Amino acid sequence: MNKKILFNLTDAEIADLMAQMGQPKFRAKQVREWLMRGVPDAQAMRNLPEKLRNDLDEIAQTLPVRIIKKLESSDGETTKFLLELNDGEQIECVLMRTTYGNSVCVSSQAGCAMGCRFCASTLLGLKRNLTANEIFAQILVAQWELRQDRLSDKPIRPNGDPNNNDVSHIVIMGTGEPLQNTENVIDFIERANADMGIGWRRITVSTCGIVPGIDRLIEWGRPINLAISLHAPTDELRSQIMPINNKYKLDEVLDAAWRFTDLHNRQLMIEYILLGKKDENGETVLYNATPEYAEKLSALLHGKNCMVNLIPWNAVDERDFASPSGNAVHRFQDILIKNGVHTRIRRERGNDIGSACGQLRLNNARNKK
Repeated sequence: MNKKILFNLTDAEIADLMAQMGQPKFRAKQVREWLMRGVPDAQAMRNLPEKLRNDLDEIAQTLPVRIIKKLESSDGETTKFLLELNDGEQIECVLMRTTYGNSVCVSSQAGCAMGCRFCASTLLGLKRNLTANEIFAQILVAQWELRQDRLSDKPIRPNGDPNNNDVSHIVIMGTGEPLQNTENVIDFIERANADMGIGWRRITVSTCGIVPGIDRLIEWGRPINLAISLHAPTDELRSQIMPINNKYKLDEVLDAAWRFTDLHNRQLMIEYILLGKKDENGETVLYNATPEYAEKLSALLHGKNCMVNLIPWNAVDERDFASPSGNAVHRFQDILIKNGVHTRIRRERGNDIGSACGQLRLNNARNKK
């Protein structure tokens, strides 16, 4: 028997279900409140009668995802979840406990079709888009992780308050290209704002440069943050590592991005993974991380309202890149700063649990072979 997914039901449908099960009307509100906490099963709905909890578990599951693996970083700051959807596809989400709040990186697709040469997510191909509910459920998984041991003394409804053990920030930067699933991503963001109290300026969409998708975000008009996965300062280099650049060139992508950020007076986030290659002697030589490319990137972004996130590459066995040395990373940053470009080196989180995009999903697929 295919079980109902309670989170996918409307409030009216939950009320009808409670009536069919001989329950008073107020039970529907209790069930919805538990679902918004990210409750993994009916047994955890502690204010429901035991028989109702048992009956619900017989006929329904709470969320459209289930945890099949959870990894904790040794510093306790990062938790990575491998989740299974009802059709058996797998996705990832990552909870990051930071000084500014609790941030969750969510996936927007099962797999990815972008083909970026340095990324683990694309190795298994694109399976399908996620529904808005499947994206939302990732936030609820993280919400339950944050608050399951502290439910008795906290409000039932999350309000985006990091001091209240809530999810406070969302980055749509996990597996998949969000702007190939734009309408479901927009639906999810609207609901995260309305139902979880997460402000627009605490939500970031990252794209490799789908120009019609950026135009749709401009039309939508919400003042969220936009991040562009750039990774190269020239069309020639970018096309080598990001096939999407053959369709949407750098100037076209950045023009759309500047129009978005100008509309909302927001700083554009530029993501730049620093890559090396192994030479015939096994030594790492710089690929997109040379001083020359730092100068070209400076010229491309000079005078613009942006922040460059420099990201040391996380190794993927199937890829032939290498991580540049720390000195090379800092030299690249120094050139950007000298040229007036706001720059930071992204702090590496969860390296001991493979927290980079697509790594846990890929590793799990390898182990099944």
